[in-house]
Amino acid sequence: MVLTRIGLRFRGRLYPCTIGKGGVSAYKREGDGATPRGTHRLVGMLYRPDRIARPTGWAKPIGPRDLWSDDSTDIDYNMMVRAPYPHSHEKLRRADPLYDLVILTDWNWPRAAKGRGSAIFIHQHRRAGYPTEGCVALSRAHLHAIAARIGYRTRLIVP
Repeated sequence: MVLTRIGLRFRGRLYPCTIGKGGVSAYKREGDGATPRGTHRLVGMLYRPDRIARPTGWAKPIGPRDLWSDDSTDIDYNMMVRAPYPHSHEKLRRADPLYDLVILTDWNWPRAAKGRGSAIFIHQHRRAGYPTEGCVALSRAHLHAIAARIGYRTRLIVP
């Protein structure tokens, strides 16, 4: 997977996508809205079993208590955690469909550097052209098409 100026190239096809409102950055910081430059491994997939069928055999369900820590002062920074969780976090089980299917990248993971950014995912976009907080977002149909075809060696390349 290679992010280009006009979309996400995957297996010879170009998929329109959106990136962070802060553009692409080689110096990603927590809260800057930027998509981090680099080659990122895809390290997991999460899905809402109450909304969609399991997209792959290795996808993990998102439960009602599943969160993602974005508190750079906490030991679990940039990790999946469970409620109750007293630190700053993002809910993975959202009311909107953005996280019905989430592909996890290895940005600043598993040993997170404090303040270097968290929760850099590939997920469904809010609407075409609407920027993210640093993730890469695709239409629902394109996200599902890609998810079914990614493998162990698939990488997200953000030049």
